[in-house]
Amino acid sequence: MTPAAVAGQLNGQHLTSEWRMPMYRYFIQPQLDKINHTLIGYELLMKQYVHDGWRPPRSFASIPAHTIAEVLVETTAKLALKIGSVSVNLNRTQLLNPEINRSLIQAQNFLRPLRLNVELTEEKEDAPVTMAQMRPMLEAYVERGMQVCLDDVGSGENQLDHVRQLVPYASEIKFALQNFDGGLDDPDMRARVVFWRDFARARGLRFILEGVEDARDDAIVDELGVNLRQGYFYGKPRLLKLDAGDPEQ
Repeated sequence: MTPAAVAGQLNGQHLTSEWRMPMYRYFIQPQLDKINHTLIGYELLMKQYVHDGWRPPRSFASIPAHTIAEVLVETTAKLALKIGSVSVNLNRTQLLNPEINRSLIQAQNFLRPLRLNVELTEEKEDAPVTMAQMRPMLEAYVERGMQVCLDDVGSGENQLDHVRQLVPYASEIKFALQNFDGGLDDPDMRARVVFWRDFARARGLRFILEGVEDARDDAIVDELGVNLRQGYFYGKPRLLKLDAGDPEQ
């Protein structure tokens, strides 16, 4: 069965060409264990094709749920035999969407042993989403062998008080250097990294440092003792084509 057929089956319907307009695709960026020199997974980054090329959507919340579901299943089907885990970003509103949740869970069941890692982003919502609303979905993910990552900690919605509530469901936290003005030469930025590194270690969570851009950053991160990393220095996001005609640029 082709990935497109799988996507249609998992969503309970046959998808038509109109659903591909506008065109969305995932770009993949590697996540590395620097110390062991191993690739641990890919983060999937959604982009939209516009007149001048691939660009991040202006609003991730505005992407139709059926589009996320279709593209996610087709993409993970292509990666299933190549890597152990794939991370996909969801904001809190998307987390509550039944169609997205069904597709995530069904994709995990179908694609095992590939593990889906749901990265809960810091994107602010128009209406507050409570822990009571999120809990059933988080429990369903964990029950089915998926893992939850708390993305962009220290930013937006993922401040310390929110992160503490979500820790019982999490396996990983990520700190994104690009969310802040200061670089790793700034002592305050290094202190932030150390705080979240130690927060993760104390709770038995993986800690990924995102936004490592050059050899200078890489050397400082060595000194900080952070093994798991992501950033342009290790690999820029690249298009994962679903169709031969998908534009490169």
